[in-house]
Amino acid sequence: MRRLNRLLKGALVIAIIAVGVFYQTDYYLIKPGTAEELRPLIEVENADPEGRGKFYLVTVSQQRASLLALAYGYLHPDIVLQPVTEVVPSGMSQEEYQDLMKQWMRESQLMAQVIALNRSGYQVEIKSQGVVVRGFLEGSPARGVFEEGDIIVAVDGMEVSLTEQVISQVQNRGVGDEVVLTVERDNRSIELASATYPSPENPAVPALGIYISSLGWEPVIPVEIEIKTGKISGPSAGMMFVLEIIDQLTPGDLTKGHFIAGTGTIELDEKVGQIGGVRQKVAAAEKEGATYFLVPIENYREAEQAARRITLVPVGSLQEVLDFLEQLTPATGQ
Repeated sequence: MRRLNRLLKGALVIAIIAVGVFYQTDYYLIKPGTAEELRPLIEVENADPEGRGKFYLVTVSQQRASLLALAYGYLHPDIVLQPVTEVVPSGMSQEEYQDLMKQWMRESQLMAQVIALNRSGYQVEIKSQGVVVRGFLEGSPARGVFEEGDIIVAVDGMEVSLTEQVISQVQNRGVGDEVVLTVERDNRSIELASATYPSPENPAVPALGIYISSLGWEPVIPVEIEIKTGKISGPSAGMMFVLEIIDQLTPGDLTKGHFIAGTGTIELDEKVGQIGGVRQKVAAAEKEGATYFLVPIENYREAEQAARRITLVPVGSLQEVLDFLEQLTPATGQ
């Protein structure tokens, strides 16, 4: 009988562990990812070979949380728990969401090439068909006003053709302000108004709660540039792509021999935009040994919570980044 009881208790323990490991909750673990050196990922025609330092892009890792992982993530200082509905839009499959993230990565790469080439003295023509609505965040005030498939062609009367332009125009308003979007739907043009609400990533920043992507846009690139990021997706490496491309297009070493990580979207007007997962990205950069971390100014306070050894550099534009790099003292002993 004692042996049977021991067997039953052992089976119960195994069953509890199995449930904890395999039962999937409605949360994602947002964990520190990797810091990837950009020089091996970006090839620019006739690139300048000089450079002792390194630019890094940084990533986060998203993992559906089991019961056991949920408890681990709750206790870990560098892990955030997010409901599935705040990661994958309702009505959008995981595959569709991944496709959207890949599209955003592609857009950020093209935008980075345009900005870097313009900064380096080239003229780049851009062609686009507008910005398409792909889905809605949970609780979005725009749901019911806009429809999936709407083509946004203007925000508050200003013509837009790229995702970043729509985001920039919306974020120029206050939280709760009304924004008027001109959209094309069923072969007709209509104006639709929606109030902004606090962004889930930063309550001080206004958002419409819609997922969008540029439709059929393509710059005419005069220099051959290849960016190979593999499975990394999303728009948040845009600023770092720009820096690496400029570094290869122009003489000298922008890093001054330092190891510099960073994150942030970038728009055609060279404004650096906020991103998600900044605490996890700071942790990834520190683990890699980067000495500086370029962070969008809107994310700075959150980044401070994760920074232990790395020096944070808050920036709002590409010019601010270049000014910081210019004043750096050359590193020694790298």
